[in-house]
Order: sequence, then C-alpha cells, then structure tokens
Amino acid sequence: MLYRKPIFDEVRLLLRRGFTSEEVAALDRAIDLALSESPTAEVLPRPALGAAGRALIHKWEGCAKRRADGRFDAYPDPGSRDGTPWTIGWGSTGPDIGPGTIWTQAQCDARFDSAIVRYVEEVIAALGGAETSPRQFDALVSFHYNTGAVAKATLTRLHREGRFAEAAAQFGQWIYNDGKVMEGLKKRRAEEAALYASG
Repeated sequence: MLYRKPIFDEVRLLLRRGFTSEEVAALDRAIDLALSESPTAEVLPRPALGAAGRALIHKWEGCAKRRADGRFDAYPDPGSRDGTPWTIGWGSTGPDIGPGTIWTQAQCDARFDSAIVRYVEEVIAALGGAETSPRQFDALVSFHYNTGAVAKATLTRLHREGRFAEAAAQFGQWIYNDGKVMEGLKKRRAEEAALYASG
C-alpha cells in the first residue's frame, strides 16, 4: 500500500499553494505510472470526492450574494456574533476575503477546486486507512469542509472502529454556531448522515 499524502504535501510546499483537481489527477497518474514498473508495489485506489459529495457541498455552501452583474459579494457569517468568517463563493473563507471582496463565478469555482483537495487529503489522513465506502467518504468530506473538525470528531473515531451506525448518529451533534442551534446546520447534518448511511 502506498500512502500518498507525504508526496502531495511535499509538492504542495514546493509550489507554495494547493492543487487544482486536474493537478491532483495528473500527480496521481504519475505516481501510478512510476509504481507500475515496480512489481512489489501495491497501489490501492485513492479515495476521491464523488459527484454526490460535491453536489451536497455545493447545495449547502451555495454561491450566495450574486450581484446584478453576475459576480458575487463576500458576506459575514450569519450565525456568528461578530460576522466572522467572511465568506464568498462555495463557502470560501480566508484572510483575503472580507467586506468589499467581489469574485466572478470562475473565481468561485477555481477556489473551491483548489481548496477541496486539502479537505479530501485531511479526511484521508484522519481515516487512517479504515474501510470507507464512496458515499461515506463524500459525507465526511462535506462535514469536514463545513466544520474543519474531521480529525477530532467522535464520528471519525467511531468510523475507524467500524461502528458506522453510531458514527452516522454523531453528525447531529454538529449543529451549533456560537452556542446556538442553527436550522441550516441541522438540515445539512441530516443530509450528510443520510448520505453516509446510504452505502
């Protein structure tokens, strides 16, 4: 089995940025090609975000605050006391996003494609090689993209232990923002749990 994360981490450091989806695929192909010449190497399929996971993330992150000119305005977090973090596009946050930030649809899409690579890699690392179906993986990436908590969540530990029903029930614990229950988070967690339990 080849654990690919150290390779991706090293290249990411060299580039001083994340990867696009196309770059991840190209790097995977190069690794596979190099290993195909080694008869002793065992290459396992690398988990990837599927269409169901991408659709779920896009549904709940939604490109909000579309302007009349088709571009998008950044907006404050509606559930936090101080409005942080400011968000734009498909749930993108960061030091470069704040009041007055305006992006095109292409910028929103490119930032998501670049950022999601890190979330996928972090979920892979947190799972530690545990048996995971594609739908479980998609649900966990959606959860992590929203919470950033896959490494510390009880649901991840339960998943690694193969206690899938208990792990699915844990999604419902992550419905708070600044100590308040958020209806949107309740609905999102329910959809993630349903996807996780579906296969």
